[in-house]
Amino acid sequence: MQDIRTNQQRLWDSLMEMGEIGGTEKGGCCRLALTDLDKQGRDLFVRWCEEAGCTITVDRMGNIFARRAGQDDSLPPVVMGSHLDTQPTGGKFDGVYGVLAGLEVIRTLNDHGIETRAPIEASVWTNEEGSRFPPAMVSSGVFAGAFDLEYGLSRADLDGKTMGEELARIGYAGSAEVGGRPFKAFFEAHIEQGPILEAEGKRIGVVTDAQGQRWYEITLTGQESHAGPTPMPTRRDALVGAARIVDLVNRIGMEHQPNACATVGLMQVFPNSRNVIPGQVFFTVDFRHPDAEVLARMDQALQEGARRIVEDQRLEMDFEQIWYSPPVPFDRDCVASVRQATESLGLSHREMVSGAGHDACYISRVAPTSMIFVPCEDGISHNEAERAAPADLAAGCDVLFKAVLERAND
Repeated sequence: MQDIRTNQQRLWDSLMEMGEIGGTEKGGCCRLALTDLDKQGRDLFVRWCEEAGCTITVDRMGNIFARRAGQDDSLPPVVMGSHLDTQPTGGKFDGVYGVLAGLEVIRTLNDHGIETRAPIEASVWTNEEGSRFPPAMVSSGVFAGAFDLEYGLSRADLDGKTMGEELARIGYAGSAEVGGRPFKAFFEAHIEQGPILEAEGKRIGVVTDAQGQRWYEITLTGQESHAGPTPMPTRRDALVGAARIVDLVNRIGMEHQPNACATVGLMQVFPNSRNVIPGQVFFTVDFRHPDAEVLARMDQALQEGARRIVEDQRLEMDFEQIWYSPPVPFDRDCVASVRQATESLGLSHREMVSGAGHDACYISRVAPTSMIFVPCEDGISHNEAERAAPADLAAGCDVLFKAVLERAND
C-alpha cells in the first residue's frame, strides 16, 4: 500500500472535462454559483460519483456529499472537498481541484480494492466564492453554524435573485438538514493562489492556519449635477469621495505589512453618465490579516478615515461590515497527517498560512480540519490565466490519499 499513487492522467482529464463547462476563450472558466452552468458541473460530479459506487446526499444549502461506505458505516466519515463555482474570470483549478482530488482518492481506493474502516466522502460546498451571492463560503458557514439557514437562503445577487430561489430552480435544494453531520476529519486540497511554493521550489504547502477577513459594503451619496455649469467648489461628487477611500484602503494595507491585504474589488457609479457628476457610488472593501488584533486596527483605521473623507467632501455614507471571518488555526493532528504523508512521499514542502478564505475555515469550527496546497504558475488565481502542473496536482492528490487513508483507518 506504500507504493499506491493516484492516477495523474485521470485527475487531469477530469479537471479538463469539468473546465469545459463554462470554459472561456482565454482558457479559464466562468461558472458562477447556481447558474445553469453550475448545475451542469454539479450533475457531472454526481454522475462520476455514482459511477464510483457512491451514494449522494444534498442538503438544503445545496451542499453535496458523495459517500463511499466504510467497514463500519456507523462511524463519522473522513471528508474531502471544496467548491465548483468560479469567479467571473476564473480558472480551471480554484476549488475544482479539491473536489476532483477527493473523487480521485475514491476512484483510487476502488482501483485497488481497499476498504477503509470509516466511510469516506467527497463534498461540494455551494457558493464558496461569494462572487454572485456575498459573502463567501456562505453554505459551509451555515453548515458550521456561523450563519443560520434563513440567512443563507436569503442571500441575493445583484439582480435580487436569492440562493434559495436559484437552488430550487436548478434542482439542488436538497432535503437534508444543513450541519449536524459529524466528520471524523476534513481535508481540502487547493492550489496555493499565491507565488510562495513556486518561488521556493516546494511541491506541497502544509497549511497550518488561514488569515482572518473582513468584508465591507460602502455607499456614498452626494448630488448629481451637470458636469459643465456646476463650479468645482460647490460639487458633492460621490466618486471623488470613493476614490479617496480607495486610496485610504490601499494605504492601510501597505501600513500593516508584511501580511496585510486590502482591496476594493467592486464599484458601481450612479448615474454613470459622462457629463453628470456622480451622485452615488457603491463599492466593496476586503481586508485580510492572520492576526485578529491587527485586523481590528485596520478596521478602525478604515472607519475613522472614511468618516473624515465624507465630512470633508460633504457626503453621506452608509458603511456596513457584511462579513467577518476570524483567523483560523487548523487542527494540529490533521496538519501532522498532511506533513507525515508529504514526508513519506519524499516531497519537498513548507508550512504556510493561507492568504485566502476556504470552506475549510468554517468546517474547522465543527471538525478537525487541514489543507494541502500545491503550486500554481506565477501565483495567479481568480484569473483565466490560472495554471497548475499535472504532476503537482497529482502530488497533492497523493498526499490527500495518504492522509485520508490514515485517518479513515485510525
